[in-house]
Amino acid sequence: MKLLFVVDPLTGLKPYKDSSVAMMRAAAARGHAVCAAEARQLRVADGIAGAACSTLDVRRDDDWFRIAHADTRALTDFDAVLMRSDPPVDTNYLLATQLLGVAEHNGARILNRPAALRDFNEKLAILNFPQFVAPTLVSASAADIGTFLSSHGDIIVKPLTEMGGSGIFRLTLADPNRNAIVETLTQRGQRPVMAQRYLPAISEGDKRILLIDGEVVPWALARIPLPGETRGNLAAGGTARAQPLSARDREIAETVAPWAQANGIFLAGLDVIGDCLTEINVTSPTGFQEIAAQTGHDVAAQFIAALERR
Repeated sequence: MKLLFVVDPLTGLKPYKDSSVAMMRAAAARGHAVCAAEARQLRVADGIAGAACSTLDVRRDDDWFRIAHADTRALTDFDAVLMRSDPPVDTNYLLATQLLGVAEHNGARILNRPAALRDFNEKLAILNFPQFVAPTLVSASAADIGTFLSSHGDIIVKPLTEMGGSGIFRLTLADPNRNAIVETLTQRGQRPVMAQRYLPAISEGDKRILLIDGEVVPWALARIPLPGETRGNLAAGGTARAQPLSARDREIAETVAPWAQANGIFLAGLDVIGDCLTEINVTSPTGFQEIAAQTGHDVAAQFIAALERR
């Protein structure tokens, strides 16, 4: 196959941890051609979507790639285009999905589908599965959030468009800064945020469960918070621990998997704290390398094999 990865700048990817690097290495190991482009390099000329892209010589060491050559190609030249740009899902990101939508109309296979990237906010998507969700409020109103806090006493508030734990706060009634935090997050009532009842099970980890083309990866990656921290995200200093799925984990994953597949979500990363689904990540789910290193289960090879079947 000829594969195009739409990623953040290659020089910023970490070969020891980035799932996109693991995917590229697995593709190259199976004999596929690997190209890369940034979202800003997408273009449409005369109705045909393309990109200024680099063909890569992918390697196993820390100096993990060489650019063999660069050219501009139509996205229909590739067997699949994999959108792996990190959030935030801002105007530039949404415009990139529009250009990828033109490519899809031209006949290109885009994974995840551009419409899915636009339609399913990673925080709000959990509302499709209320049976798995802790008490949750989405609102820009400080009064609403104050009432929710009064009802539950201990809550998490988070913006709807960030990643890696950015902008997440734990609030209690005793917090003297709670009003200022809510004002800042909501931009004084102009931007909705999500509030959820605090889940003490975070001490056992924020579990990442991966879905690949409707299949559930049999290992979860529990991200354990630092002492005194409420965020398990690896970007916030959490420690990664691979572990088998619990019965509840599998129930959640097997319920979400057909929905994800039906909506053009080839790869999803579910976040589960205790028994509750907290996010459905569709932009650039990660965790491949940590699971492989700790269990021997090659998630990237599973991903490329699923892509081959497609």
